[in-house]
Amino acid sequence: MKIRIQRDSVRIRLSRKEVEQLCTEGLVAESTYFGNSSFGYAVSKTLDSEQLAATFSNNQITVLVPSHLLSNWITNDVIGFEASMPTGETRSLYILVEKDFKCLDNTTEDQSDNYDNPHKTC
Repeated sequence: MKIRIQRDSVRIRLSRKEVEQLCTEGLVAESTYFGNSSFGYAVSKTLDSEQLAATFSNNQITVLVPSHLLSNWITNDVIGFEASMPTGETRSLYILVEKDFKCLDNTTEDQSDNYDNPHKTC
């Protein structure tokens, strides 16, 4: 799982295995450790919401994905889901959860579990 945070936006990319885990088990979670503390990030299936939402507690971001969006996500061509969650009178958090595609450049990271990139050239 990859996470990108920039200002009021959170973007999470999931490999094939992680998409399958989210759809079947309902949760994908990881942590980054900083000595005595850690920062966690997770994507969780929820029955309580109709659109994406996010929470932050105990040093962990959890993105909640409605279960109806995940039905058949393992096998369909839907790339991802996005929403804007109000966080105040004039602010909102943009949330994007998507399948991770193989990079087109020569990267050294292992991409064997990523989805084939629909764009074959840059």
